[in-house]
Amino acid sequence: MLTAIPRFSRRRRGVKRAVANRNFHVHLVSDSTGETVSSVARACLVQYEGIFVQEHVWSLVRSPAQMEKVMQAVERDRGPVLYTLVDPELRDVVRDHCRRLQLPCVGVLDQAMSVLAVHFHSKSEQWPGRQHQLDEGYFDRIDAMHYTLAHDDGQSTHDLDDADVILVGPSRTSKTPTCVYLANRGVRAANVPLVPQVPPPVELEEAKRPLVVGLITDPERLVQIRVNRLRLMQQDTETDYTDMDTVQSEIQEARRLYARRKWATIDVTRRSIEETAAAILQMLATRREQRLQST
Repeated sequence: MLTAIPRFSRRRRGVKRAVANRNFHVHLVSDSTGETVSSVARACLVQYEGIFVQEHVWSLVRSPAQMEKVMQAVERDRGPVLYTLVDPELRDVVRDHCRRLQLPCVGVLDQAMSVLAVHFHSKSEQWPGRQHQLDEGYFDRIDAMHYTLAHDDGQSTHDLDDADVILVGPSRTSKTPTCVYLANRGVRAANVPLVPQVPPPVELEEAKRPLVVGLITDPERLVQIRVNRLRLMQQDTETDYTDMDTVQSEIQEARRLYARRKWATIDVTRRSIEETAAAILQMLATRREQRLQST
């Protein structure tokens, strides 16, 4: 049975409630997992203030019968259709229905594929979900995820030198989620917390192969994050862990350590996980190019 995965876009900051005539439906149709079209939709929708959007995610749509059910839902909950479909027949079904319903219809990869086909003088294969095939890259990502989970929060320091990147920083500076994001990109990422009055592990000091990146953040922001964390855990929020002077000292000591070891430093105060990871990936690429040039 074909069903959509409903998802609601978050109201932008400052919008207290959704106004009736600012409520919309958007249908995201894919012959694969729907990750690509969902990412494109998310990147677009966050640019609009004061609207409330229900996203209907239709994944693994690979037959005319399935597409017919999707189009019935589109007619019921009218809204734009964004799709990633490689089968020309299915694309024609979407376009014809949307034209009849007078609804916008966008193939988010169509223009890019057309440009590449012209440039490569080659026709693309019609293979749904090909980016998710079980190739060498897939197993590299699985291996990276296993390594990252085994080396989270200072665990298994004996083989830190096998990492591609090691993230270092005080507690609650987004080390773990950034490592998991990097692992999804095939990067073997470990992270080591900096604990006040406790020296970093010797294995970290001795690691030569990995890129070591120190994370810092604004002390005031860090205190807020830690307080919220303790409240969620129903623990006392009046501790050294959340004391402003102590936290400022932690950040200063971290900066000194990074400078002394000549580690790259990223301030994550105003960065999303994705932005921090992108900066690290760029560092890794630059480092790789420098090593190739030196050989």
